[in-house]
Amino acid sequence: MNASTASYLNETPIQQQRISHTDVAIVGAGVVGLTLACALRNSGLTVTIVEVNSRAKTIARDRAYAFSLMSARIFQQLGLWEQVGPYITHFQRVRMSDADYGKTVNFYPTDSPAAAVCYGAEHHVLLGALQGLATNIHRLTLYYETTLVDVQATSTGTQLTLERDGQRQILHTRLLVGADGARSTIRDYAGIQTSGWAYWQSCITTVLAPARSHQNTAYERFWPSGPFAILPLPGNRCQVVWTAPHEEAKALLALPEHEFMAELRRRYGNDMGELQMLRPPMMFPVRLMQSHRYVQPGIALVGDAAHCCHPVGGQGLNMGIRDAAALAKILQTAHTRRESIGDIRVLKRYERWRRTENWLILAMTDLLNRVFSNRLLPLVWLRRTGLWLIEHTIPLKRMILRVMTGFFGRQPIV
Repeated sequence: MNASTASYLNETPIQQQRISHTDVAIVGAGVVGLTLACALRNSGLTVTIVEVNSRAKTIARDRAYAFSLMSARIFQQLGLWEQVGPYITHFQRVRMSDADYGKTVNFYPTDSPAAAVCYGAEHHVLLGALQGLATNIHRLTLYYETTLVDVQATSTGTQLTLERDGQRQILHTRLLVGADGARSTIRDYAGIQTSGWAYWQSCITTVLAPARSHQNTAYERFWPSGPFAILPLPGNRCQVVWTAPHEEAKALLALPEHEFMAELRRRYGNDMGELQMLRPPMMFPVRLMQSHRYVQPGIALVGDAAHCCHPVGGQGLNMGIRDAAALAKILQTAHTRRESIGDIRVLKRYERWRRTENWLILAMTDLLNRVFSNRLLPLVWLRRTGLWLIEHTIPLKRMILRVMTGFFGRQPIV
């Protein structure tokens, strides 16, 4: 999440701007929040983003993502592909396998509607491009290092009390958008309940440098303890996303580096030769969450504030980017029709569009994890038969890839 001025030229000290008004206030200036703000660039609406962290801290997050074809198309529509495309990995193959089973499923660009199967993108590349575009949007203002102190409903929208450098400001907005992550303050303020569960697994991530080329190939290797993904990055680096039961994950992190790497190599394989760790491993919990609603009068949720999924398949960020693009389209259309952008009837159009599609992804990732993360013989036979069927049935393979890359359902245009 982020906050400062969309353009440093527009960055007005809070103490000089005691009371202000905006059409859309977005809490959170991460990838999803900034995608929404940039997608509204030609809408005629004024947008303000509030971010608790500094601009530098928001972009410094050391993380990479599977970046789907639909997310890439949205960035192309925003005019950002020249800044992003050369600095991300264009996957030429995605390979799925089940433990030591010899048969695999291989996805190639010929199976997809683009010249790549998917992409591997680092956080600083995506957010840097969005921040650069934001600095040139006249109607966009960002407040970095700004705390949201209070939220109050009014007859015309919502009143936010902001604090920065010990000074307070009142911001009135017609629409308040929560893009502030899984522990969303805006969702809590709105009283929106969630459903879901914490998994029995945790996720370990690290970045490696293999001795041999990764050949722009991504791997999703399913083990009984959980999925093990290898995401190729520029500079012949790879990010590993290793899912394991909580206690096993804690024990792995507690190992000396040489023992940790020995365990990692057992799952990684020898295709790329020796492995060098470039970043100490980190662990985070895994959960599934879906908000009971994404909207209420004058409020909308996007990204992790609305939903969270298992990391298998790399869907989380991509779902949020599609949320942002869809909400921007709904708001721009409503503004053109002179409808109130905070009206529940307008916002319900966004919820109907995205909530059902997100349910499909949540269910799919949950099913994948449960079917593959066990040793039950009937399920072992079923999933291995399924892998063989997918690899040998081209229409089925292409349909699955369309779902995984965002080319299903209604596609947003920004």
